[in-house]
Amino acid sequence: MGIVWGIVQSVSLVYFLHFDCAALWKLETLHPWMRLDAIAAFAYIRHMHQPAGIKGRNDSIARPGQAACDKCEKLRTLKRKQLFQFAQADLWVAGSSLLRQIYTCRDMSEFLSVDEQLDLLQKGAAEIIRVTDLRERLEESRKTGRPLRVKAGFDPTAPDLHLGHTVLMRKLRHFQQLGHRVIFLVGDFTSLIGDPTGRNVTRKPLTREQINENAETYQAQVFKILDRERTEVRFNSEWLDKLGFEGTIRLASHFTVSQMLERDEFHKRYQAEQPISLHEFLYPVMQGYDSVALECDVELGGTDQKFNLLCGRELQRQYGQKPQIVLMTPILEGLDGVQKMSKSLGNAIGIHEPPAEMYGKLMSISDELMWKFWALLTDLRQSEVDGLQAEVASGALHPMEAKKRLARTIVADFHSPEEAARADENWARMFQQREVAEDLEEVSVAYSDLVGPSGLPGGLAIRLPKLLVQLGLAASGAEASRKIAEKAVKLDGEVAANATIPLEKLPVRIVVRLGKRAKVAVVS
Repeated sequence: MGIVWGIVQSVSLVYFLHFDCAALWKLETLHPWMRLDAIAAFAYIRHMHQPAGIKGRNDSIARPGQAACDKCEKLRTLKRKQLFQFAQADLWVAGSSLLRQIYTCRDMSEFLSVDEQLDLLQKGAAEIIRVTDLRERLEESRKTGRPLRVKAGFDPTAPDLHLGHTVLMRKLRHFQQLGHRVIFLVGDFTSLIGDPTGRNVTRKPLTREQINENAETYQAQVFKILDRERTEVRFNSEWLDKLGFEGTIRLASHFTVSQMLERDEFHKRYQAEQPISLHEFLYPVMQGYDSVALECDVELGGTDQKFNLLCGRELQRQYGQKPQIVLMTPILEGLDGVQKMSKSLGNAIGIHEPPAEMYGKLMSISDELMWKFWALLTDLRQSEVDGLQAEVASGALHPMEAKKRLARTIVADFHSPEEAARADENWARMFQQREVAEDLEEVSVAYSDLVGPSGLPGGLAIRLPKLLVQLGLAASGAEASRKIAEKAVKLDGEVAANATIPLEKLPVRIVVRLGKRAKVAVVS
């Protein structure tokens, strides 16, 4: 009976040890025979499980510690003698004192091998400073069981996020899936200064109220990507508010004016004799201090943030910390494939857009841009993206099917797999089977907004360029007119030949398509 109870205890301890090795210390409270069983069973798990996660073409990596196969089931069939054999071959010969040294925080097998981690982390990275340092830090993490502290900062300067904003969040998620500690840093204090990155004029500062309101919106949106339970959300006002004037002076003393003028934006403005406000110099200093306050191992940012990110490395050296690794991601182009994704340019895909709208926009991108979206906006490893690209190049996979997979993957991330499947079916009916989608977005438009102040002669008629702008299918009347001239606009499946559209009656329902995007206009 004692032996049976010992084996039951062993199995339960293996479960807890696999997820929380604080339970390891409980081994000493067990009867010697039971302790031996527990260590032997634990050794068996380590023997059978290699550092690997569950991988699939469209699946994310399994959560660290999650069973990756059915081999654990064999534990139930093992006899006591076999358990001893595994113990003697692995851990038991080293004794429980060695166990304490090796498993100080978590079982090492929870972390994938360094090469496997780098396969995911380097995917879509434009530059890493330095890859050798990152490899060294990952190896140290596996040896000690200490996850890396990885942060990305976001200034809540606007209420809504688009896919371009999520590139960094996606990379945070990759670190999170690999078992590391991610920090979503809300720059509520630095937003008061305003990031000078990419600006040729001083940014207008936001009020505290605007920042707080936007920050709440950000938090509601970010957990569409990150695991809420395993994300550390911080606000940099926690430490920057406490610096005071003396602390700010001491912090600024670590940098010179000539160092600041090396920054591209400042250099160009200085050469052009455009004003640079003193508080703008403080932005990269404050962002750098964030890394000191959080003791970061890795900081993520876009390529346009390089100066700010390197300031963090410099300050950490000054404060006696190991300088963080800087991982930069490229800037994501918008639907036009040329300019940076931006709502103001009308080339963005908002993460709160309806599934059908998001799917249609994704299907409108070029085949070339599709691979950048695969790399930056999905959880596939680079080797898997390369595999897809090779299938397309060889003719084994049609580019359209690869793009549809991409659209389904991204829509499922921000909505659900069911909604992604519906959007896929509706798009196929609309554009491949020439049928009207059932849940195409309907937009009510006032007739008066489409005819101009004096109306149009000759009975009921509307201006098509105005309609395209009202539907959000064109950013301006000039762009709409150009698309009409290019025969890129269809009304109820027919190419629109004229900018003026006669109507028989009101209200009227029209399916309007521009390229691969479509909406239903209800004009009344």
